[in-house]
Amino acid sequence: MRLTTKGRFAVTAMLDLALRHGNGPVTLAGISERQSISLSYLEQLFGKLRRAELVESVRGPGGGYTLAKSADQISVADIITAVDEPVDATQCGGRENCHDNHRCMTHDLWTNLNATIFDYLSKVTLFSLVAEQHAKDSNVMQDKREATPQRARVTPTGAM
Repeated sequence: MRLTTKGRFAVTAMLDLALRHGNGPVTLAGISERQSISLSYLEQLFGKLRRAELVESVRGPGGGYTLAKSADQISVADIITAVDEPVDATQCGGRENCHDNHRCMTHDLWTNLNATIFDYLSKVTLFSLVAEQHAKDSNVMQDKREATPQRARVTPTGAM
């Protein structure tokens, strides 16, 4: 499967946006800094995401981007499709001309893999990714608390 940085960055940026949903518009500069993605690249991606009606832009001071739909209505497949990222494991790009301008023997295998991958990505929502991220953050916080030594309780001796 060929999934380039365009698809990966789009999903990462949308997850960053979804994690901050409800706190007002999120700036692309903020996403760029947190995720180490070029601001100009994010501008291109968010233009496509806006045209696909996955995000809305808010202009002016305090502006930025918000989700255009609830996170449970946006799938990873929606995001990847919006940025024109093909989910394609075939060598021919689906044109059936990979073996001397003819269909190769394994074309159906790769086409079925494409369908399986796309079906899986269609079932993964931003909401589920946000929930997964919150669970990881919660576990990290719990691990930190357990690793921090508790102070011994000192009680005065001889007190009645």
